[in-house]
Amino acid sequence: MSKAHIWPVRVYFEDTDAGKIVYHANYLKFAERARTEMLRAMGADHNAMMKDDGAMFVVKNINIEYLASAVLDDALEVHTSITNIGNASLVLQQNVLRAGTTLSTSEVVLVSVNMNGQACRIPASIRSKIEP
Repeated sequence: MSKAHIWPVRVYFEDTDAGKIVYHANYLKFAERARTEMLRAMGADHNAMMKDDGAMFVVKNINIEYLASAVLDDALEVHTSITNIGNASLVLQQNVLRAGTTLSTSEVVLVSVNMNGQACRIPASIRSKIEP
């Protein structure tokens, strides 16, 4: 649905285990940062959404598949694209690549919630920025 946003990531020592391989949970951190930067690039940053619209996106579900390992000092790219926009949800595809080789693939479902944590429609001001 949307053109992929690409966010560069360097693997630091803190991202790895004793074998200098990226710890599996850190792929989720890389993806979180990439999602945030994609939304920011579209003009839909979290802080403004909370302040101006009284809403925020939360992760409802992530399905991740690990295909190969990243290691210390690797230069990675996280490719993020929106594949579906619902009334209160976004579905994103996120892939972590190293030199064109896919290391992990993820499907992420985000839900718009109000400040009380209840699902709500994606605010019109945000929808207008993320729709193609």
